[in-house]
Amino acid sequence: MTGQPPVRRRLVGGALRRYRENAGYALEDAARMLECDRSKISRIETGQRGIRPKELRELLTEYAVPDSEQAALLAIASRGGPAGWWHPYADALPGADLDYVIMESAASEIMTYEAQVVPDLLQTDDYARALAAAEPGYATGEQREEAVAAKAMRRRAALSGRRLRVVLGEGALRQAVGGPGVMAGQISHLIRLIDDLPGLTLQVLPFSAGAHAAAGSASLAILRFPDAPSLGVVHLEALTGGVYLDSPEDVARYVRAFTLLRAAALSASDSARLLSGLRV
Repeated sequence: MTGQPPVRRRLVGGALRRYRENAGYALEDAARMLECDRSKISRIETGQRGIRPKELRELLTEYAVPDSEQAALLAIASRGGPAGWWHPYADALPGADLDYVIMESAASEIMTYEAQVVPDLLQTDDYARALAAAEPGYATGEQREEAVAAKAMRRRAALSGRRLRVVLGEGALRQAVGGPGVMAGQISHLIRLIDDLPGLTLQVLPFSAGAHAAAGSASLAILRFPDAPSLGVVHLEALTGGVYLDSPEDVARYVRAFTLLRAAALSASDSARLLSGLRV
């Protein structure tokens, strides 16, 4: 098999390997539990193949994984079927993007930094449409509209019931995406979200902050999952779909960087005042 396995499979497989090793089981022991050969367990743990929910539950139960962590892994491993909001938009979302929104829907905490644009989850439809109009990857106007509609559904699904920490570069507020009217609506929307969403913390990283912990990245997002401290994934955005990092060491490194980034940014209250000043 060539290429890197899908990130959701890598995340679930890596967690299964850690749980198995912590429980003191060998690959052969896990294979006996599922009545399969050793190579199947190895391929699952490296993300080369998926695992059925029933098999996943059997292994997690045998490894004595708490119910809350089991639920998080099952949500990550499942595509959600027709019940997932993304199901009608599956054709409009590339495979890596579909993986991301499925993991995002299972996350309890999202940490995101954007240097040049307002993050997807905080965009207005007009702002999202202006970005889509500049994106060369869409072959037709219909594809662009499907992408905008998918973003709108994603926002509605992701903005409730989870903690969202955002660091927004000042450049994103100065870049006139869609023109003055669109930007005025976008800034007013950000102010409303700060007031209306108790789980949202928004901080602006001003130009005056100078060098900072994320200077080498224009866009990053960290997903963490409920009651599962060993689980997490980092997404570094790029024109070709971006890079996913899922090892606990990489996630911990980016969480530390994000903590330093927040320390360099304006406080939440000062950020809100800056946004209010831009609206005038």
